[in-house]
Amino acid sequence: MNDVSPAPRRVRVRAPELVGRGGWLNTGDTSYTLADLRGRIVVLDFWTFCCINCLHVLDELRELEEKHRDTVVIIGVHSPKFVHEAEHQAVVDAVERYEVHHPVLDDPELATWKQYAVRAWPTLVVIDPEGYVVAQHAGEGHAHAIQKLVEELEAEHAAKGTLRRGDGPYVAPEAVATDLRFPGKAVVLPGSGNFLVSDSTRHQLVELEPDGETVVRRIGTGGRGFGPDSFSEPQGLALLPDGTVIVADTVNHALRTYDPAGGEIRTVAGTGRQWWQGSPTSGPALEVDLSSPWDVAWWADRVWIAMAGVHQLWTYDPATGTVEVAAGTTNEGLVDGPAAEAWFAQPSGLAAAGDRLWVADSETSALRYVERAPDSDGFAVHTAVGTGLFDFGHRDGPAEQALLQHPLGVTALPDGSVTVSDTYNHALRRFDPATGEVTTLATDLREPSAAVLAGEDIVVVESARHRLTRLRLPDEAVRVESVAHRTQRAATEVAPGALRLDIVFTAPSGQKLDTRYGPSTRLLVSATPPELLAEGSGAGTDLHRALVLADGVTEGVLHVSAMAASCDDDPANEYPACHVHQQDWGVPVRVSGEGISRLALVLAGMDDDHPETAG
Repeated sequence: MNDVSPAPRRVRVRAPELVGRGGWLNTGDTSYTLADLRGRIVVLDFWTFCCINCLHVLDELRELEEKHRDTVVIIGVHSPKFVHEAEHQAVVDAVERYEVHHPVLDDPELATWKQYAVRAWPTLVVIDPEGYVVAQHAGEGHAHAIQKLVEELEAEHAAKGTLRRGDGPYVAPEAVATDLRFPGKAVVLPGSGNFLVSDSTRHQLVELEPDGETVVRRIGTGGRGFGPDSFSEPQGLALLPDGTVIVADTVNHALRTYDPAGGEIRTVAGTGRQWWQGSPTSGPALEVDLSSPWDVAWWADRVWIAMAGVHQLWTYDPATGTVEVAAGTTNEGLVDGPAAEAWFAQPSGLAAAGDRLWVADSETSALRYVERAPDSDGFAVHTAVGTGLFDFGHRDGPAEQALLQHPLGVTALPDGSVTVSDTYNHALRRFDPATGEVTTLATDLREPSAAVLAGEDIVVVESARHRLTRLRLPDEAVRVESVAHRTQRAATEVAPGALRLDIVFTAPSGQKLDTRYGPSTRLLVSATPPELLAEGSGAGTDLHRALVLADGVTEGVLHVSAMAASCDDDPANEYPACHVHQQDWGVPVRVSGEGISRLALVLAGMDDDHPETAG
C-alpha cells in the first residue's frame, strides 16, 4: 500500500476548451482537445513572441518540460499583441526561432485567452489530469512553484489512478537547411569588409564575405551553452576601439567579446543568471547579473546595452571592468526626462551618432534617443517617434503623427538621419531630425531586425528570410498606404469612483513570504492618461490598493507592477532558497455604470473570491 499524504484542497474550476483559428503547430497536423489530454498534467503558456517576459518563461519551462516529459504536456497558446503576430506564418517562424519544443495553439482572435480570463503576457495555467484548472501564474519566476505543484499532482493522481504516463503530442518540424537561421544583428569588420552576423537560432556568429552570402567561418559550437566556444541566442554586435567585437549573448544574460584576429571568445559581463528585482545594479561586471541584453553600441567612451529584459539601458566600461544602470526604472512604458526617471519598453536596437544614442524601443513602437542633459553631467531621454504601448501602425509624415510597429533596429546615416528596421511592418523607415519627417525607404522585407552601411548601400538583416539583403539607399521615399492600429484587447468595464485593486498571490507549497529584511512585496500603480486616477497611484508594499477613478475620464490604461519574494518555510534551514515572482500588467479599462468595483490580477494562485472564473 502506498503511503500518500492527503491531497491539498484546491479550488476546482473546469478548464475551458482550447480554441484557435490558426490551428495547431508542432503536432504533425493533429488537432487536440482537452479530452485527448485527460490523464496528463497540462500547462498552458499564454504568450506572444514580441514579449521578452514570454521568452524568459519559455526558457524557465525547458527544465520542467524535460524532467516531466512523460506526465506533463506544455501547450503554448499564442495570443498576439501586434497585428503582425496574428499572421500564421509569423507564429510558425517564432516557434522555430525560439526553439519551442511543445505544441502551440495559434489563437489570433484571443478566443482561448478570453475563455481563461487572461489579463497579461505571459500567463501560465495548470490543468490537472481530470481537466480542472488548479493554478494560474502571471509573469516570470514561477517555474519552481509549478515544479512543486506538478510533483504534488503526480503523487495525488497516481494514487487515484487518474494519471496517464507516456509520450506527449509534440512532433518536431522538419529542419530547413540555410546558411543563416533567423539572424539578429550584423557589423562590418574593418579591413576585410566582411560581415559578422549573429545567427541567433543556431547560437553562433557567422562571418560572411562582402557579398553577404559566402560563409567564411562559423564561431561557436552551434549548441546552446555558456562555455568558451558557445552562445545562447546571441543578438547585438558592436566594434570596440581595440578591434574586438562585443556580443550581446542574450539568453546567457551576458556580454562576450570575440577577437576576429585570434578567434578568442571571452566573457566580460554577466554571470549567466538573469537579473531580478533587488539584485545589484552596478559593480564588477562579472559579478552583476544582466537580463536579456539585446543590442550594444560604443558611445560616450563605453559600451551601452539595450537591456530588453528589464526595460533599461546599462553601460559596461572596459577600462574599469564595471557595469551600471544608465537609464530607465524597470517600469515598462514611454516616459521621457532625466535618464534615471525615464521609462522604456524592451529597448532592442542602438546606434551611436555623434552626441546622440538612438534607441529602437520595440514594445512602444518608438524611436527614442539619449543625449547629455544641458547644465548637467547626466543624460536625458527623448522620444522622436511613438506614443506608447498600445498604438502602432505604418504611417509616414510628421514625427508626432508617424507610426511604427515593433522596431528592433536603428542605423545612423552620414547625413544625420537614421533608418529604422521597422520589424513588424516588414519595412525600412527613415527619420530626419532636421525636418521631423518619417518616410519609408523599402517594403517587402521580412522581419528586418537590423541594418548596416556598406559603402553607398545599406545591408538589411532580413531575419525571417534568413539572409542579408543589400539595398541602394533611394533618393526618394516609397509611398505606402497609411494604417494605424491599437492593441485589440477588450477593455475591462469598471464602475466610476472607488475601485479596489487586489493582486492575488499564494506562496508555492512549502514556502512563505520572505519578511526577514522587511516587506517582501511591492506594488506600483500608474495610469495612461495620468488623469484617469484621482487617487491610488504610486508605489507601496501592500498587494492591494484603494483606487479612485477621476470624474470625466471615461477610458484609459491602468499600469500595474507587482513583485513578491517567497522562501522555503523550514526553520531549520539557515539559508533557505528564495524566489522572486513579478509581473507588469497594462489593463485597458472603460468606465461604466455596470462595471466592476474590484479588479483582481492573479500573480500566483487562484482568486478565491471569484472561484467560478479561471482568471
